[in-house]
Amino acid sequence: AFHKAVQARRVMASLQSAQTVTEAIYDAGFNSAGRFYENASALLGMSPGRYRRGGAGEHIRYAVEPCTLGRVIVAATRQGICAIEFGDAEQALASQVQARFPHAQFEPADAEFTRWVARVIGYIEQPRGLLNLPLDVQGTVFQHRVWQALQAIPAGQTASYTEIAERLGQPKAARAVAHACAGNPVAVAVPCHRAVRADGKLAGYRWGIARKAELLRRENEK
Repeated sequence: AFHKAVQARRVMASLQSAQTVTEAIYDAGFNSAGRFYENASALLGMSPGRYRRGGAGEHIRYAVEPCTLGRVIVAATRQGICAIEFGDAEQALASQVQARFPHAQFEPADAEFTRWVARVIGYIEQPRGLLNLPLDVQGTVFQHRVWQALQAIPAGQTASYTEIAERLGQPKAARAVAHACAGNPVAVAVPCHRAVRADGKLAGYRWGIARKAELLRRENEK
């Protein structure tokens, strides 16, 4: 966790100070564009280009609500939900979204957004099927393929990172699949908690293994 935090700070600093994304690649200590984009998107929860823009031109509504897994923040642009994240402190969650979109215009919740938040909370408490809400999530082409593969895993079932890579026709890309799961900005809407290790054990959930285990337990309840 400490190593990832250091990486995240380095990537953020490079994107903010460099003149171009290409320059940021080398400033952040990466020796290839592919490795930079793979890691940067996972650490930032969005594409490097979108991070550099800081949400300029975006209109975002957000709400932090209590749930039985702690607190959850739901944020949405006018196109769809851009963040669903778990945490323990309301202010920390709000600060994370504001830091991701420092130049965005934050707006009060409207009736449509309030309904979306209620559906997210309801799904967390009783996860069944797919949380079918409009999404506005940014990522690489590969990340979007992984996220779509995760959405195809039925509730109550799991798939290993290797199995997901094989389904994508890239059997050696298990590590890249894990990175894409780590970069998922919309918990439960893209059910990355259904991705497990090859031996079936739980690992690598950015919001905590305990939450991952509980979501899977709820999905398996009859």
